[in-house]
Amino acid sequence: MGILDEMLEGKKTIVILGHVNPDGDCIGSCLGLYNYLKENYEGLEVSVYLEKMGVKFSYLSGYGDVQTEYDDTKKFDLCITSDASDVPRLGAFAPYRETAKDTFCIDHHITNQGMCRVNVIESWASSASEVLFRLLDREKISKAVAECLYTGIAHDTGIFKFSNTSRQTMEIAGFLMEKGINFPKIIDDSFFAKTYGQAKLHGRAVLDSVRILDNRCVYTVVTTDELKEYGCTVKATDGIVDQLRIIEGIEIAFLLYQTGNPDEYKVSLRTNSKVDVSRIAQSFGGGGHVKAAGCTMTGKPEEIVEKISGKIREQWKEFE
Repeated sequence: MGILDEMLEGKKTIVILGHVNPDGDCIGSCLGLYNYLKENYEGLEVSVYLEKMGVKFSYLSGYGDVQTEYDDTKKFDLCITSDASDVPRLGAFAPYRETAKDTFCIDHHITNQGMCRVNVIESWASSASEVLFRLLDREKISKAVAECLYTGIAHDTGIFKFSNTSRQTMEIAGFLMEKGINFPKIIDDSFFAKTYGQAKLHGRAVLDSVRILDNRCVYTVVTTDELKEYGCTVKATDGIVDQLRIIEGIEIAFLLYQTGNPDEYKVSLRTNSKVDVSRIAQSFGGGGHVKAAGCTMTGKPEEIVEKISGKIREQWKEFE
């Protein structure tokens, strides 16, 4: 009996939670698990609670079943968290973890200290979707589940080009492809496709970017007014920081975008260098991976930039 079967034993009601502002891996892993449980465990009542997701993921089976509003009357036998590194990252749905009879965490963030009774945290894995794959019975993975897991892995590896991509990652992707999924369309529709407004927002963000620290770093700021101007939601900021990261000569890139509160910004960090951005994010209450991390900070953009710059300088001194 595998660990997933052990966790499900004697349970009837299951809730699956991901992190705030869910990305491709969060959505893919949560819906992959949702479909797997629905297909293979008769009699289970399974619910997924996530913040509103990008329409570009609507091709995933179970997308329309996801609950987006917290219901304080609901309690569950088992709460499973996926791709969330700590309790605050569960957002408004965190109480489900507190009131559940049992808890199980599936994750790959190096900053995750173990937020549930039972934790499967593989910080070396490419994605939560990869971690989940190893918990499933391969013979029971359907095309619908494969589409979800492939989506998650593709998004968290930058379509298999980030350094978190391993031979095992590629072998898993190959297995999922053989389930008959339309992998070129998955990548085009969920990764590259942009609305005209989103394309303009990305262009504006790059145009307004600023190089700092001897031109080794670059950042940009996206405001809620700019989102409104281009008819975009916060989801439209996906990919901006990666555009900055590939600028020639850049070691570290970061994006600041307003949360809706004037002086509150989400910060997304990427690095091509020895700098560990998970340490930077963690110092400001966030988390993530060595090469990609994030946090929420308050203040004027220039104040936030200076604080982050200070943390970068501290690590640079360590390398001297």
